[in-house]
This record gives sequence, C-alpha cells and structure tokens, in this order.
Amino acid sequence: MTQTLSLSDRNDRLRTTFLGGRVLTTEGIRSLNQCDQIRILHAVQQFNVFTEDNDPHGEHDFGMIELPDIPTVFWKIDYYSRDMRSGSENPEDPAVTCYVLTIYLASEH
Repeated sequence: MTQTLSLSDRNDRLRTTFLGGRVLTTEGIRSLNQCDQIRILHAVQQFNVFTEDNDPHGEHDFGMIELPDIPTVFWKIDYYSRDMRSGSENPEDPAVTCYVLTIYLASEH
C-alpha cells in the first residue's frame, strides 16, 4: 500500500530535507559569504511558523527568515509541470509535478 502525502507534507519534506524537488538560491543569496548561506539554509530547514496569516491555504509553501546581520530572506515552493514549461495542472500529484523551492533575499522580490 502506497502512502499518499498531502501537499503540505510534500512541501515540508522538501523544505526540511531538500529532497523531493529542486532547491534554488538566487544571486543575492549566492553573493553572501558561505557561512551566512549555510545559516540561511539551516534556518529554512528549521522553519515551522505557519499561521493563518502566512499560510492561509495550509500548503506550507512560503516563509520569511530573519537572522542577525543578514538581510531578510524569503523562501517559496512553486509547482511546475515535469518539463518545467508551465505550472502543474495538479500540484498534489508528484507524477505530473516538479516541486521547486526557491530561497531569495526579500530585496529580490
């Protein structure tokens, strides 16, 4: 019997383990020193503050990270078709969806 994960469970797995999709960082993140980049990646993996305000659909697909001495960071999970040419028609179905976690500076938004 195959266990079906909810979309929020899939997103949590991608965010906390960086498995089950693609993880991208922007030029702004990559311009920071390596230590700060590691701090950001760890903070994204540890993020668990989901509320009605920041997660109204219960997908666990967006978050904001504030760390000392680092500009504000956002992370976002998007759902693409497997060929990456359009949005997924069914984000709940991993057979037709590529999950992409992007980590970026708020100033890049």
